[in-house]
Amino acid sequence: MRLAWQLRTLGVFTVMTLFLMGIGFLVGWFFHYSYLGLVVMLAISVLISFYSYWFSKSSALRANKVHLVNQYEEPRLYDTVQRVAEKAGLPMPEVGVSEYPMPNAFATGRNPQNAAVVATRGLLQLLDDDELEGVIAHEMSHVKNRDILVMSVASTVASVLTFASRMVFYSALFGGGRRDENNGVMLAIGLAMMIFVPIAALIMQLAVSRNREYLADETGARITGRPLALANALMRLEGGCARPSNNYSDTAHADMWICNPLRNEGSFRTLFSTHPSTESRIERLEALARKMKANEIPEYEPDEDSSRSKMNFQ
Repeated sequence: MRLAWQLRTLGVFTVMTLFLMGIGFLVGWFFHYSYLGLVVMLAISVLISFYSYWFSKSSALRANKVHLVNQYEEPRLYDTVQRVAEKAGLPMPEVGVSEYPMPNAFATGRNPQNAAVVATRGLLQLLDDDELEGVIAHEMSHVKNRDILVMSVASTVASVLTFASRMVFYSALFGGGRRDENNGVMLAIGLAMMIFVPIAALIMQLAVSRNREYLADETGARITGRPLALANALMRLEGGCARPSNNYSDTAHADMWICNPLRNEGSFRTLFSTHPSTESRIERLEALARKMKANEIPEYEPDEDSSRSKMNFQ
């Protein structure tokens, strides 16, 4: 099981690194230093992985104003996390609370031994005990499958690629780069890169993030044995995040939360959201509930490989 998730994680990192190196080669070619660009992007890829591995947890906690709590400060949340960790066969993570009014939750940390699970004050006030357990199980599934590290790197890579493509475009616009080539051609190349590279980077990020959300829903529901409790929670969380009191605007960390925290998104932005639609998530959980009731899905085992869907959706 350990080897399986390691190979899949390595595969995702390899694809993202090759993508970065390819863009680096193109940027370097534009400035007459193709292989230098490739090497620079390789170095950036290593730095991104290093930073995400060691500092993504502290960065996420700090950015979302999280304070860590103990059992005496938040007994309901702490006991729920402890109970789910035991069911999942995982070490007890740190427990945090963010005072955001929106109902939401996220997990962070490079591995199960260095994880933290966070709930907002709005979530604790909104959900009943079964729904809260379903949300926490979803987050613990992210911890088990090492999703946090992969999604952090994917988000950072998307940002770097967007910056690199803009650099090429503005260089061409103001006469930089290959002065010996037709400036109109170079401008067209720069414009194409500025348009299509960020889209490709976003698609890569979406493919990773949405897939991980579906899988965490499934694994979390199997841990608790109550898929419909998580489905009900997702429905209530979406309604809560859409309220006017939700003023969350940190797009850099939006993909971490169980429910999309950015309210009032238009249909176009929703299409490119890092989260799958709540409707599709609920449909999958309802299908999972039917299959679990018919004993068509195996019971969760703490030592199982949960990095691949048991529902044949992925």
